[in-house]
Amino acid sequence: MTEQEFRIEHDTMGEVKVPVNALWRAQTQRAVENFPISGRGLESAQIRAMGLLKAACAIVNEERGLLPTEQADAIVAAAREIADGTHDAEFPIDVFQTGSGTSSNMNTNEVIASIAKAKGVEVHPNDHVNMGQSSNDTFPTATHVAATEAAVNDLIPGLKVLHESLAKKAVEWKDIVKSGRTHLMDAVPVTLGQEFGGYARQIELGIERIESTVERLGELPIGGTAVGTGLNTPAEFGAKVTEVLVDLTGVSQLSEAKNHFEAQANRDALVEFSGAMRTVAVSLYKIANDIRLMGSGPLTGFAEIHLPDLQPGSSIMPGKVNPVLCETATQVSAQVIGNDAAV
Repeated sequence: MTEQEFRIEHDTMGEVKVPVNALWRAQTQRAVENFPISGRGLESAQIRAMGLLKAACAIVNEERGLLPTEQADAIVAAAREIADGTHDAEFPIDVFQTGSGTSSNMNTNEVIASIAKAKGVEVHPNDHVNMGQSSNDTFPTATHVAATEAAVNDLIPGLKVLHESLAKKAVEWKDIVKSGRTHLMDAVPVTLGQEFGGYARQIELGIERIESTVERLGELPIGGTAVGTGLNTPAEFGAKVTEVLVDLTGVSQLSEAKNHFEAQANRDALVEFSGAMRTVAVSLYKIANDIRLMGSGPLTGFAEIHLPDLQPGSSIMPGKVNPVLCETATQVSAQVIGNDAAV
């Protein structure tokens, strides 16, 4: 990039060159330069949650008379644009970054301030957008909001659809007798319906496990600021922000952390949630492998069920079709299991 493609921004450490049209500012740019690691930024769901959180904080600060209405309205409008995904490209920081999420918190603050400025309202990234907050409570709060939204709106409904489909097949195939197998060797007879009833129960239990974690997953550390004491926040700030977040997301499972020192210091609820997802992934891995084995053939395999022909399976063998969805399911399951090991 040429000199004409940059502008100069300043922070407490001095001057920084920032791309001229970027909405981010100095602290974001420093993080971009410090962490050229994976090329992967934050997930859109996390960016959305950061936007919703900043909007909620501005609403509460304005209600308490701490933030002028003009600045509050500008912050809320800009934060909603971020939550809608309009500005995802303005979040360039690598997912592998400072452990507190300070870089991404400031990225959010800077982008909101720039959007507000473009619309004629001067908003300071720290004094206004970050009022009553710390990276130590905002970033984990956004993580919990994003995870809880995903669990409630996507994961649990998706698993319920799968459970219903498997349960329907259990009834539909209740009279189809086949060989049971242990050690992949023929055993006593079972029905295909009984096997699918077992699969349905696995998923049902997986749903119960996921649902049992959501209450703790939805506990939010916002209001604890830097170390859990709530320094520089008004009384009941966390509770009020959480109420607004429930309204903005429609997720009633969100709540203020029962103990801000625990919520500030630990991500145990995320570990628990990841473990529940791992258990579901193990179930899905087994189910997909069983279905793939039962569908093997068509001439020299088990050929007990016929899987839909979705795409050609070979570049050299005409007519070959593979169990691509089963194989994809096992790959995704392995990724979830691996993710849990890292979590």
